[in-house]
This record gives sequence, C-alpha cells and structure tokens, in this order.
Amino acid sequence: MEISPNATKFYIDGQWVESSTGDTLDVINPATEEPIATIALGGQADVDAAVAAAQRAFESWSQTSIDERTAILNKVTELIGARADDLANAISAEMGAPLGLAKAAQAASGLAHFATTAAVLPSFEFEEQLGNSLLVKEPIGVVGMITPWNWPINQISCKVAPALAAGCTMVLKPSEVAPLNAIIFAEILDEAGVPAGVFNLVNGDGAGVGSYMSGHPGVDMMSFTGSTRAGVEVAKNAAPTVKRVAQELGGKSANIILDDADFAEAIGRDAFGMCMNSGQSCNAATRMLVPKSRMDEAAEIAKAAMEAVVVGPPSQDGTTIGPVVSEVQWNKIQDLIQAGIDEGATLVAGGTGRPDGLDAGYYIRPTLFANVTNDMRIAREEIFGPVLVIIGYDDDDDAVRIANDTPYGLSGYVSGSPERAMAIARRIRTGNMHVNGAGPDFQAPFGGYKQSGNGREWGSLGLEEFLETKAIMGAPAS
Repeated sequence: MEISPNATKFYIDGQWVESSTGDTLDVINPATEEPIATIALGGQADVDAAVAAAQRAFESWSQTSIDERTAILNKVTELIGARADDLANAISAEMGAPLGLAKAAQAASGLAHFATTAAVLPSFEFEEQLGNSLLVKEPIGVVGMITPWNWPINQISCKVAPALAAGCTMVLKPSEVAPLNAIIFAEILDEAGVPAGVFNLVNGDGAGVGSYMSGHPGVDMMSFTGSTRAGVEVAKNAAPTVKRVAQELGGKSANIILDDADFAEAIGRDAFGMCMNSGQSCNAATRMLVPKSRMDEAAEIAKAAMEAVVVGPPSQDGTTIGPVVSEVQWNKIQDLIQAGIDEGATLVAGGTGRPDGLDAGYYIRPTLFANVTNDMRIAREEIFGPVLVIIGYDDDDDAVRIANDTPYGLSGYVSGSPERAMAIARRIRTGNMHVNGAGPDFQAPFGGYKQSGNGREWGSLGLEEFLETKAIMGAPAS
C-alpha cells in the first residue's frame, strides 16, 4: 500500500500543514503487528488554527445555495468512487478488514452517504410558514467531529456529508488507530473544490485533541461516535460551553428468534453475519434470544455457521474475517471470553487464544456461548469481537423483557412470521430494528436510545442534526 505524503501533516484552511507538537505515532497493521505508517499527533494550537479557519469559512459557506452545495456533494461522491481502491487498501491495512469487505462495504458506505445526502438536499425544506411565523432552519455553525476506527470512512462520511449540506464548517479528528483513510478523504475534499476552511483535519488522541476540541468555545456542536465511556467524557467537556452534542455510542443488540421462524435460515444467517468485520460493529446482533426448549437446536445451527467463518489475513482470498484492530482490543476480548467460561456459560465453539496456524496478528477465534443468562458479563458488556451469546426465553413477553434489559438501545433484530415480528419490533427500546434479515437503509435514521447515544445520522434526519431552527414572527406569508 502506498502511503500518502500528507500522512504526517494536517489539513487546515485548505493547506497541508505541519503539526505544532512534533509528536508522532506509528500506525500498526493488526494482521502483522508491524508499523505501516507514521502520523503526526496534534495539540491545542492545531485545534485553535483549525477552529479559526472553520469560523472564517462559515461566514461564506453558510450562505451558499443548495445548488452549490449539491454540486460539491456530487463531486465528492464521484471522487470517492474514483479512489475507492485507495480507501479500501488503507482501511484493510490499518484496521484489518478483509480486502473484499473493505471494498464492497467499508469504502462503499462512504460513497453511499454522500450520494444519499446529495439526493436529499435539493428537496429539503429549510423554511416553513407556521401561522404568522416563518420557521427557518439554519446551519448550527462550526462542528467538531470525532470518529472511530471500526467503520472509519462510513462514520466520517455520515457526519461530513450532512454537515456540508447544512452549510456548516467542521474540524475532524479521526481515530488515531485507523487514520490513513481520513488523509485520503481530506485529499478527496480538496480535489472536489471544498472551499478553504470548510473542512479541516487534525490527527491526534483523545487527551491531546479530542478533549480540547470538545470544550472549545469556538465549536458550536460536537458529533461523536465511539464507546459510551468516551462519549460521556465528550459530553462533560462540552457542557461548560452548552454546545449541542450528538452521540452514536455502544450497543449490545438483541436478536429475537421467534418459535415460528425458520431456525436454520435465521440462526445460520445471523450467527455468521454477526462475525462480519470481526464483530467490530456497534449494532452487531450479539445477544441471540431463542425459546428455552430449543436451546440445543439453536446452538448446533449457530455452531455450524460460526465454524464456517474463515479467519485469516485480510489480503488472502477466501478470508471471512481478519484480525481485530489492536492488542488492546484483543486482550479485552480474551478477558471477556474467559469471563463467560468462568461464569458457567456453555462454550459451544471457539474460546480463548488465536486460531490454529495464526501465531502473529490480533486474530480471534469465532466464539459461541449457549445457556447464557442476561446477568452474565458476556451478556451485559459490549465485547466488540466475533463472540455470540445465546439466551433462552419463556415466551414473547419474556423475550421482550430480556431484550430491553440492557443499558444500551442502538439496534435490534427479530425473525418470525411478519405480523408477529413487527409487533415485537415495536416493543423493543432501540433506535433501529431489523425484521427478518432486513439490511441497513442509508435513507433511514441511525442512532440509539439510552446509553447508545442521542441524535440521529443518515438521510434527512442526519441533515436535521446540523441545523438550528429560528422563528421569525410577523414574517409575511410568501
């Protein structure tokens, strides 16, 4: 993979500039545990420069027409497509996604968010007459963005695209664990003609950049995706300046298999599917709920599906999942797998340690536990690896109770006869529900209840997130 010459620079006010700190960080390939690039780590002076540039640019960008902003979105969409291989190669190398997944899903999702936003913007109603008042939706201002490593270009795009569409300017701090795709993304925005200062990129860690940006008085809104723990810190830092904070946080999603579902199809599909991206998805269906009387049957189907998952190097043909992103994540997952064993859950497949034949790299054995109770750590905590737990329930009401018995509420899944599955879906306290294997919809809002966050991303509601509403009383009706 060719490393961009801008990897050790920041993109501020339309220019690639040097870091103020001189500090650097190696980017580690999780498949080899070896460095593949070096990035600069920023500090307060870099954030100050980026915020000042965004403030200056806001004066003109916020006044651009819908046609002008739509044209920019369409150009970015085109260029993401042109550089899809570069993005996929970077994502595969820095966070371990198999190359096929990195191309077909990771890079493709970034393109999809820009294309969807470009389609939404021309017909979006920025003004509405309400009695004697005119309601005007205006860009909120300068947005600070912090994005994670697990679906990096997806999370960058689903923030940047609607912020651009709304007329906002922004400062992005991508994850320092997987930052190389963000460098390419900044190059794309520059080539697309995004005006200087509208989009700014500062690499760094949470302590050096994220915390300071969250509390910066020149930042009008923080948009954060990551762990619930880190989201709490962002909100605390933002509180003194009373800025808006939109958060997409953790999850522990329940997957209810009703007794009238096709067990072989639903359980096989979902057990295999939750392993995708090495289980590193906040909306992964990690708690499978089945009738207690059919626990053994469900476990056998899930075991066969998970044993069909091929763990291997991301560049190797036939690989289903690569490594998890880092040693820190590997150790956390190992600890939780051991906790499940110690708490008395039935280990059906996988377990601790690396898969056979993979002595280097942060590889995890796809792991299945049956006879899990909802008070166990493996049922309560977000593992963020290819680890599935199966919990038994007595009846539909019991399934709903167990599904909702979690501090999280990001996503949920249910399979069964359509009418019954829809009735269950309406009772689950989550921001998303997938019925009978339905996939994601880029036009539908994405976000969670409870400790899975607040606000919504994707589609028209994602655009709404970056707008303020002004009421002009006495405005003449047009």
